[in-house]
This record gives sequence, structure tokens and C-alpha cells, in this order.
Amino acid sequence: MSPRFGMVLAMLCMVSVTFAQNAAGDYSAGTTALGTVTTEIAKYVPVAVKLCYAIAGVVAVVGAISVYIKMNNEEQDVKKSIMMLVGACIFLIAAAQALPLFFGIGGE
Repeated sequence: MSPRFGMVLAMLCMVSVTFAQNAAGDYSAGTTALGTVTTEIAKYVPVAVKLCYAIAGVVAVVGAISVYIKMNNEEQDVKKSIMMLVGACIFLIAAAQALPLFFGIGGE
């Protein structure tokens, strides 16, 4: 018997036991767990927003240095590099603004 087959068999047994326990329609344990997870995720969203802003700042500084070097070397694709840099920064800032709304936290 392969280890993969054994893992699949164990997972099926665990799922069947879980369904057997909830056969009577008592889902209070699952509802409580989902509520707990929701509140825990809500605590991390402000940190993730600040992390997105920090990453956008680092991308902007490193990109600006890269564009400066390309301009001094008179390379041809400076405009393309600037557009990619601006697009990346706009995406990161928009993602940081949309993250709390995605999780339904705050309406600022």
C-alpha cells in the first residue's frame, strides 16, 4: 500500500467522522470557529495595509534609483521603466486601500 493511498484513506475517515458528528444538524462548533477566525484575521488587516505601503515605498525608491541609472546610461527603455514603476506603486497602494474593504473592516 502506497503512502499516498494511506493518507487519502485517513482523510476520508476523518471527513466521514466529521459528517457523522454533524448529522443531527448541530453546527455551533463550526460557526464559533469561523467567528473566531474572522476576528483574528481582522486584527492582521491593519498590519497588512502598512506592509503594502512599506513595500510600495521600497519599490518606489529602488525603481527611482534604477530609472536614474538608466537615464545616465542613456538607455532606450527609460519610459517603459517609469511606467512599470508607477503601475506597481499604484497597484500596491490600491491593494492596501481595498484590503480592509475586502474583509469588511471599516469603511474609511
